[in-house]
Amino acid sequence: MEPSSRYEDLARAISAFGAVKRGLARVLPGDCQGGSAAVLALLKHHGAMRMSRLAELMAVDMSVCSRHVAHTVTHGWVERLPDPADGRSRILRLTDEGVAMLAELDRRVTEAFARHLAEWSDDDVALLTTLLARLRDSFGDCRATHA
Repeated sequence: MEPSSRYEDLARAISAFGAVKRGLARVLPGDCQGGSAAVLALLKHHGAMRMSRLAELMAVDMSVCSRHVAHTVTHGWVERLPDPADGRSRILRLTDEGVAMLAELDRRVTEAFARHLAEWSDDDVALLTTLLARLRDSFGDCRATHA
């Protein structure tokens, strides 16, 4: 197979991956859709941070990030605290309610994968997980340089 052909096939497969993302979005609670879920997951993974850093990690404009954060704050999942290093800035931190919502999101997504991949072997699931992580790592920190 020509190198360009295998990458074309990969590009098509990645483009079609939107169906998986849409399927996962359907299992999320109505009050916590993708953008809010991403805010919660990133705050859990990276800890408290400024909104500018969160927007960078989400690879979205500050205005988009601000809308998602406002939603999570309104629901009590995230709190805005004064930044000790700069009183004009705020630090975003996950609340106990946010941790509970994230646990519910994780449960729902895990159940969706279990339903849809029930016919897959453990080895296939492990291989997919490894290869997706490898693909992500091959692109490095593109989000930070193209945000």
